[in-house]
Amino acid sequence: MTISTDQHYSQVNTALLGKKILITRARQQASRFAALLRAYGAEPVEVPAIEFAPPHSWEPIDGAITEIRNYDWLIFTSVNGVRAFVERCKVQQLPLNELQGHHICAIGPATAQELEAMGIRVDVVPTEYRAESVVESLSAFPITGRRVLIPRAAVARDILPRALTALGARVQVVEVYRTLPPADGLAPDVRRLLMARAIDVVTFTSSSTVTNFAQLLGDMELSTLFDSTVIACIGPITAETARAYGLTPTIMPDAYTVPALAQAIVDFFRSHANEGTAG
Repeated sequence: MTISTDQHYSQVNTALLGKKILITRARQQASRFAALLRAYGAEPVEVPAIEFAPPHSWEPIDGAITEIRNYDWLIFTSVNGVRAFVERCKVQQLPLNELQGHHICAIGPATAQELEAMGIRVDVVPTEYRAESVVESLSAFPITGRRVLIPRAAVARDILPRALTALGARVQVVEVYRTLPPADGLAPDVRRLLMARAIDVVTFTSSSTVTNFAQLLGDMELSTLFDSTVIACIGPITAETARAYGLTPTIMPDAYTVPALAQAIVDFFRSHANEGTAG
């Protein structure tokens, strides 16, 4: 049987019809993800589990910007890190073209795209979008004795700076933003949806979204609450955090990006629908 283009388009755009999908991204970042899911017929439920705040002190990053010419590498681990760093460069009146004399590494295509959109050339994007792959990618360059600056969130894994230090690099990590649980907590109607098992998929796009969401739920055990809910994680580090809270991630894309996560959710339900109609 041949499916016409119109039929195929209809199937694609109804792959998530009626599915309630919980989005835990920060409020200012959730709309794009919601739009992607809505295009497939889903009902996104936005429940921000993180808010962004300035660092405890601007002094470390301001000092690094003042001495920016002394660094050989700048490593950006997220879009948020790029934006916060660039904004601080503007405050310190550092032209972005001053960064062109440095090697730039971006973890993930979204981070690389953000840098390039600002006119900053990216030298290295690891094939896998995680800290371990950065170390492998940078090991191809002379790294011993090189000064490396990593502008990132206040709470982050230490594996990257430790591994680079072990290779002989002189690494400085500076806090450019913090992630906090939302001050207004979890809305009562969202809690009711969760208690009623009315959410089909819960999505996590960072370890912070997992940890903060657990904090928002208080003494409610996530593994019991989500025993009949599909867990979708953007990448292996986020999935590892989810498992630490007793959750079992079912969906994880090959590329650790939001569009890829949306597509992975579509593929999951489409494959299950096909299994149900097979035979």
